[in-house]
Amino acid sequence: MRLQKMFNLNDPGWGRGNNNNNNDDRDPSRRPENSGGGPPDLDQVWRDFNKRLGSWFGKGSRRGGGGGGRPPVGMPHMPKGSPTLVIGILIIIVLLWLASGFMIVQEGQVSVVTRFGKYTRTLSPGLQWRLPYPIENSQNVNIAQLRTFEVGFRGSSRNKVLPESLMLTNDENIVDVQFVVQYRLLPTGAPAYLFNTSAPDDSVRQAAETAMREIVGRKHMDFVLYSGRTEVANEVQSLAQSILDRYDTGIQISTVAIQNVQPPEQVQAAFNDAVKAGQDRERQINEGNAYASKVIPEAEGQASRMTEDAEGYSAKVIGQATGDTARFRSIQTEFAKAPAITRTRMYIETMQDILQSTSKVMIDADVGNNMLYLPLDQIMKQTAHSKSGSGSASSAPQASGAASTSTQGGGSSNSSASATSKSSSSSDVNSLMVSPYSR
Repeated sequence: MRLQKMFNLNDPGWGRGNNNNNNDDRDPSRRPENSGGGPPDLDQVWRDFNKRLGSWFGKGSRRGGGGGGRPPVGMPHMPKGSPTLVIGILIIIVLLWLASGFMIVQEGQVSVVTRFGKYTRTLSPGLQWRLPYPIENSQNVNIAQLRTFEVGFRGSSRNKVLPESLMLTNDENIVDVQFVVQYRLLPTGAPAYLFNTSAPDDSVRQAAETAMREIVGRKHMDFVLYSGRTEVANEVQSLAQSILDRYDTGIQISTVAIQNVQPPEQVQAAFNDAVKAGQDRERQINEGNAYASKVIPEAEGQASRMTEDAEGYSAKVIGQATGDTARFRSIQTEFAKAPAITRTRMYIETMQDILQSTSKVMIDADVGNNMLYLPLDQIMKQTAHSKSGSGSASSAPQASGAASTSTQGGGSSNSSASATSKSSSSSDVNSLMVSPYSR
């Protein structure tokens, strides 16, 4: 109760020069009600505190008028070296020491607590308490921050760092690779981040650069420059993460982004010429493939058509030859039975086929040197005209009466002939000597 009265913060005399002394009570100008109602003076508050603390140790201020060093009114009177005084001081010190263990962990951070230098626990965000220093100590770590660093350049691609960016490919070419790595701490990786590696951020940089050099060393230059950027970045992220996990750094790589890949500046012009030549080669190859894709199907179609025509012709000739062979064999069989009749029949059929294609017939008589001329073309025309005009069948005697006889050497003979024809053609047959078998 004495301590409470001594250090009561509700005392209106704090900072107004009122130390609860009788002299102050007797001085109307220093009473609280005459202080003007303004805020207390901080310097005066500190002086009042020192006076009250000094009175606790028995060092009250001596004033004129025979104060005699008496403690102020309301202050406990304790002799020097009193056990109660020592215990009170120790209690206050212990309470202040324990109060120093309270701490506030911000959102997105964790606090790693160590006891005599050894890790004990991790405190989550909020109001937390630990044993005060030197028993326990804490260190706040930001686990929500996305950390970023650049390899091969600083700030912009023009500000290059060649020792980091120049790398050797599988085909013994040098490329200039610039990339960015983003990473953050795992929720449970703060102790590993602080204690497992001496320089965790440098470890991430070295792991990323090592992984990039290894992956680029496995690939060809054209693959790294053009089509394989995304694949290379994914492989670098996976390899760098495996390296960090092997050392238990508590770090997770979020992104590996390749900003720029190009040949060294010293060979840039030659490389552009080589790239242009390669593009021309690819263009010519594509044009050749397109032409081949057009010509080859046409040639294959023509070859297939010719093959099918040849097969059809072969089948036709073979079939015709087979039919002729069968017909000849049948004729041979019939000829063996009656040679004379078969010979006459064959002759008649042959002459019939021949006479169907001619319009003039010359007949040689057996006696004399007379020849009979049959104008078959006129007969066919008259026959066709009579059929179309009158529809009668009397044109045959008229046609036969139109025949003419020419006599050479004074002899004459009468002969009659009749001929019929089914069709005429443009063939010019001047004469035909008829065998005696035609009678």
